[in-house]
Amino acid sequence: MNYELKFDPRTIEHLGVKMYSTLPPALAELISNSYDADANEVKVTFHEQNGSPISITIKDNGCGMNVQDIQERFLVIGRNRRLDDGDNPSTKYGRLPTGKKGLGKLALFGLAKKIILDTTKNKKRNRFELDWDKLIASDKVYSPSADIEDKLVNKNDGTVITLRELKRKTAFDLELLADSLSKIFIVDDTFKIILTKTDGEIIEVTNERRYGQIEQEFSWGKLDIECGEFEFIDGVELNLITGKTPIKPSSGLRGITIFSRGKLVNVPEYFSNSTSSHFYQYLTGWIKADFIDLLDEDVISTNRQSINWENETMTEFRDWLSDFISKVGISWREKRKNKKDDEFKDKTGIDKEKWFSTLPDEIKDSAEKIVGTLSDDEGVDESFNPIVTALHEIIPDYPNLHWRHLHHEIQEASNNGYTNEDYYTAFLEAIKRYANRVREYSSNNNGHDLDLMGQVFGSEPDKVLKVAMGYLRANGTDFADNTIKNIEGAQRKLSQGVVEGGRNVVAHEESIDLSISGLFSEKDCLDLLSLISHLMYRIEKANKKKCLSR
Repeated sequence: MNYELKFDPRTIEHLGVKMYSTLPPALAELISNSYDADANEVKVTFHEQNGSPISITIKDNGCGMNVQDIQERFLVIGRNRRLDDGDNPSTKYGRLPTGKKGLGKLALFGLAKKIILDTTKNKKRNRFELDWDKLIASDKVYSPSADIEDKLVNKNDGTVITLRELKRKTAFDLELLADSLSKIFIVDDTFKIILTKTDGEIIEVTNERRYGQIEQEFSWGKLDIECGEFEFIDGVELNLITGKTPIKPSSGLRGITIFSRGKLVNVPEYFSNSTSSHFYQYLTGWIKADFIDLLDEDVISTNRQSINWENETMTEFRDWLSDFISKVGISWREKRKNKKDDEFKDKTGIDKEKWFSTLPDEIKDSAEKIVGTLSDDEGVDESFNPIVTALHEIIPDYPNLHWRHLHHEIQEASNNGYTNEDYYTAFLEAIKRYANRVREYSSNNNGHDLDLMGQVFGSEPDKVLKVAMGYLRANGTDFADNTIKNIEGAQRKLSQGVVEGGRNVVAHEESIDLSISGLFSEKDCLDLLSLISHLMYRIEKANKKKCLSR
């Protein structure tokens, strides 16, 4: 059989050398051929000698080619296989073809000068060689040299392509190649892509590898966001993810990649007119949109890097994507804020909402503004924790929590002393206010404050301020006598204690010295103000009940 490849040499040079001059996209075309041939595995072996590339072998276990396939399909440049053979599922795995333009074979000449194709179908083996120098020097018709024709063999179907006299001079990096190929294909369980080197290194190209270098934080599927209307939405699959940290621009993963029939058709982009938000620095993911291959117009660029978005259907799809990704951005900001808040509480032990609720309004507004700005800022991660922790130390919630729940008269009486950091004076003024109310409610103006407390409080019949009077259990019965006795006695003893611990002490010391020395601290003051406030609430309620009982 005299094979013939008909071409314009300038077409070969332009589409083969220039378009597929780098290894990953060129290999991707050969791997696609194996996929379309119903192979369940393609193995790419890189041969080196002393660190220098020697050859590349691409071997699959697909359906192979016979003489007619070679001449009428493989050796015809620009053949649209879908028009010639129909856009039908493959026999074994039901795959729809990824090839369409008939130009992928030119990837061979982007990598090497000599290509040997060895293929077997139905026990018949054929092998021939393509020589770049002879091809480019020929006049529109080139006849590859064949050394095996329809030879009967006892071997399974499949194809082996060997690339020799490589244009590449640097050593092969399998990890880098596997990463690159993972960005070009979505693989499934029926198709394995194996990369090997003669030194024994083996790597499988997987979907997980595509985003393996990214520490994922959040993800979204089609069901996680309210979708708008689009004609082909039911057939669209997607997985959008964001990293915990900004994705490196050099990774080639910023943005959303579109695949059709498992193969790249549009490199990552954002599908938005405004990308100033920090969100886009964290965003990556993929969309599987097989409907693109079903459109009457071929909207996929020859190098499968971009789509013709001027097509009416694709314009509608882009608008849908823009809206969807915008909604994902809103969701991301909310998720990120909530996560930062949760992590802040876990790492610092500070409940921000509880903290803010204890602050006076004039302080609360400023604190919330500072913390809210850090929490809401898309570009600020958990590194804001030390800042908020430091702010909490400056504006702690403990004193203000106490102050907020003090009886209003105790707040009023102690305010000047507390504000001036004269804490003992603040305490003394609270005692005075309390003692004055005890005198007022008991109508007792006799004796020293300490004696007063003993005269009006207690469970005895002659005590005029009964703080436990009139209270009942949940079932409507009276409390035990001992319970009432203990509460009434506690009111007397606690009242006497604050008087003795306060007003009697300053008979010998200046109040300012007690505060400055630390013997009576701000915390001591607030604790005792809380106690006096408790006692004040008791006598206030007791007085109201006393008045009602008259």
